[in-house]
Amino acid sequence: MEKQTLYYETLHQGYGQYFAMDRVLFEQKTAQWHLTIFDNARFGRVMALDGVIQTTERDEFIYHEMLTHVPVLAHGAVKSVLIIGGGDGGMLREVVKHRQIERIVMVEIDAAVVEMCKTWLPNHSQGAFDDPRLELVIDDGMAFVDHCQERFDVIISDCTDPVGPGEVLFTSAFYAGCKRCLNDGGIFVAQNGVGFMQEDELQNTLRRMSSYVKECTFYQAAVPTYIGGNMAFAWATDNLAARQLRLSELNDRYVASGINTRYYTPKVHLASFALPAFIETALSAALSVSGIEEGAQDA
Repeated sequence: MEKQTLYYETLHQGYGQYFAMDRVLFEQKTAQWHLTIFDNARFGRVMALDGVIQTTERDEFIYHEMLTHVPVLAHGAVKSVLIIGGGDGGMLREVVKHRQIERIVMVEIDAAVVEMCKTWLPNHSQGAFDDPRLELVIDDGMAFVDHCQERFDVIISDCTDPVGPGEVLFTSAFYAGCKRCLNDGGIFVAQNGVGFMQEDELQNTLRRMSSYVKECTFYQAAVPTYIGGNMAFAWATDNLAARQLRLSELNDRYVASGINTRYYTPKVHLASFALPAFIETALSAALSVSGIEEGAQDA
């Protein structure tokens, strides 16, 4: 019997998971990264970068729906969206579902990533790159928000974890740039890791973003691929009413949008902002005097 090849994820020290690589479809090693795309019987097509699982066909819809529809429906009148990262096209696929959105700008650092994902992960984008509302910009996300003169109703940071190239997208300078690029009442969201395993990352985001907005908090979703607990999403806005909507209002907006979802519902939307006690305690500690000082030094 042929020995099965396994892919071991090494994001968390002393703890991880493995995926059987039934068939390796694409692999690229450079001085900067090691990218692998393979098939797995349970999770479908899988993309991994530098020992970290980035996305899988089986459960990507949870991540992409929650990072898109929560801010768009909470805002209620989105006309423009900025996506930073998201080269696999999953986020874009969910954004284009909203017919009232008039302009979508997507900033991806590497054009080759987009083309590769169109080839090997076509179920993620499902043709969304052909939407006429899209402007695809090949640029560094930090540089883009630093120089951008345009403003958006929603900004979605679909970034990797804060190590290597993705680290800059978790800095005070990046958050300041995003705030400057938001319209009045606009909403910024970003993936922020698994709170149980990466509690310090939630604390750092809160410290660094809180000075720029009236409200900075997190919401959650259970994405099986991202092991160790619920995935946390950062939420930052001056629009305090956006998180106080009644279920009936969210239901009306959801029905009016005409979108189809597999994970997101208005009830899930509201429930996702209920944080467990250990997260609330960590966030309270992050905003203490010593926590703010530490965060300023880390920025």
